Amino acid sequence: MSNVIDQRLVSLDEPIGADKAAVIRALADAVVAAGRATDRDALFADAWAREEKDSTGVPGGIAIPHAKSDAVTEPTLAAARLPEGVDFGSFDGPADLVFLIAVPTASTQDHLAVLSTLARSLIDEDFVASLRAAPDAPAFVALVEGALEPKEQPAAAPAGAAAAGGAAAASVAAPSAASTAPEHAPVLLAVTACPTGIAHTYMAADALAAAAKKAGVELHVETQGSSGSTPLSPEVIARADAVVFAVDVDVRDKSRFAGKPVVQGPVKRGIDHPAEMIDEAVAAISDPSAPRVQGDAGAQTAAAAAANEHFGQKVKRVLLTGVSYMIPFVAGGGLLIALGFLFGGYDITDNATEIVTTNNLFNLPDGGLLVYLGAVFFTIGAISMGFLVPALAGYIAYAIADRPGIAPGFVAGAVAGLMGAGFIGGLVGGILAGWVALMFARLDVPRWLRGLMPVVIIPLVASIVASGLMIVVLGGPIAALSTALNDWLAGLTGAAAVVLGLILGAMMGFDLGGPVNKVAYSFAVAGLGAATVENQAPLMVMAAVMAAGMVPPLAMALATVLDRKLFTPVERENGKAAWLLGAAFISEGAIPFAAADLFRVIPAMILGGAVAGAICMGMGVTSQAPHGGIFVFFAIGNLLWFVLAIVAGAVVGALVVIALKRWAHRRTIREEVAEGEPSIVAA
Repeated sequence: MSNVIDQRLVSLDEPIGADKAAVIRALADAVVAAGRATDRDALFADAWAREEKDSTGVPGGIAIPHAKSDAVTEPTLAAARLPEGVDFGSFDGPADLVFLIAVPTASTQDHLAVLSTLARSLIDEDFVASLRAAPDAPAFVALVEGALEPKEQPAAAPAGAAAAGGAAAASVAAPSAASTAPEHAPVLLAVTACPTGIAHTYMAADALAAAAKKAGVELHVETQGSSGSTPLSPEVIARADAVVFAVDVDVRDKSRFAGKPVVQGPVKRGIDHPAEMIDEAVAAISDPSAPRVQGDAGAQTAAAAAANEHFGQKVKRVLLTGVSYMIPFVAGGGLLIALGFLFGGYDITDNATEIVTTNNLFNLPDGGLLVYLGAVFFTIGAISMGFLVPALAGYIAYAIADRPGIAPGFVAGAVAGLMGAGFIGGLVGGILAGWVALMFARLDVPRWLRGLMPVVIIPLVASIVASGLMIVVLGGPIAALSTALNDWLAGLTGAAAVVLGLILGAMMGFDLGGPVNKVAYSFAVAGLGAATVENQAPLMVMAAVMAAGMVPPLAMALATVLDRKLFTPVERENGKAAWLLGAAFISEGAIPFAAADLFRVIPAMILGGAVAGAICMGMGVTSQAPHGGIFVFFAIGNLLWFVLAIVAGAVVGALVVIALKRWAHRRTIREEVAEGEPSIVAA
């Protein structure tokens, strides 16, 4: 890969520009003249856009402007050694060595890795000195090509080295601090990333690694660059004391580091002042007021769990990923539709599109401002709800195949909607798209094709296969099944509706936000897309599920008021918070009570949820909002019965848990031995 540079691309000791814009333009000219780019202005514009995001000057009199550009036909490195330094924004002064890295937009990881190798080499003072001393262009090119040659890797990494973390630290040229740090040394993690991920990402990684080694700190680095990234292992993350983010873009999967002290700055700071960032991170370990990474600490072990999950766990994770990404579309869309009905009436469905397209605030329709606003809200909500199935399928495919699965998944979901296959079609289409994308992503293809795989080949093939099967083979039968299911729901009346509500309500109380609870909730949310003015059954299911999910926290809060002596002071305090959590439909508010007394609390919650669900279904309560509890009262149909169902469920749950706590006691071992019975823990 040393053909990225030749003598035509090198300018030594010639005044090619008085400022950085002129220097970049001159180097872009050289790239075009060498036949490696088609449009100088386009290449300059792309490089200058990167420069405006953040200056590319680095310590030591070096600048590395770089860009991905459609104008570039092959990965290229152009260089200039200037007779007088030009300011590229480095804190230590102007740059006299300038390297323009220009790569095609769809470059392979191999190309990008080679160019990032050069960027890391520029941290080496001896290498930079040899470039400044090169007598002519051939010698300069030979030095650069030597730096780009792949280096032999050691046979085995030292025990405890950063490479053991499974991270991109293995690609960092500087020795890992972990290999020389004492056993009691602080353990730090670092993530480096810049917008293009070609140069600064890797230079910051090297600079931080060198600074950590000098400070006697164990450091593991993850480079989130264009030439690929191997995430830090969960084991390394778990034992780390603090995190350094030297980034200009969002850190991928930041929640892995949740709860750890963090020092964050731009990627340039990681290059210019690495020792300061390391020192600040070490100080943050013992500082209780230090900033910490926000998020769910449980995400730290998600990768490890995913690696060891069995088939059933994987299916659950994939489906719940799709549902979790779908819910915001449904939540926003459902509330907007409810607002549309509130302002414009239920007949707004007949002419909302016409009102929105032919009227405005200065030309109001018949009915005035409220009708116009109702039409606007309803139209936006209906469009949002239209993404329900494509989002479900797209993110199911994403959970299976990562980013290459998103596009074919969305297309398969849209086709499922076209075929009338509903959310079941979205499930099937998303799984198909993700599976095909994953199979193609695992293929060992020629190096020249790798760059096209994730952006062209995989989306194309997966879309053809998954959507083609949906249209030609699967769409019709699934549509018939969806129609039958909707007809069944629409036909539920009397005892059948009550039984369904009772079952869904019991599921909501069974594990308080766990898998069974999520299955019932997902069933309700997925059905919202099929709701119409004539078919209110899906809205009834949603109301029953939400009411039942509100019961557990409210029931436990009520129980702590009715019989305080049965609960500890901590539980009584939790009861105060549970009022608000229950009102907002956060079932997890009852988890602290269940954790302390599982076999008394859970049966009571199941009974309370079942009562609420049955009453809602029996009385025809509807909800156009998938979340929010009592705070989305305007989206609830038959609000009085909704409230009464929740109250009834909470009262039943509270009384049952009090009764169980009073009279269902664990038998002691002494009592069992006296009666000649084996010891059985009955909770």
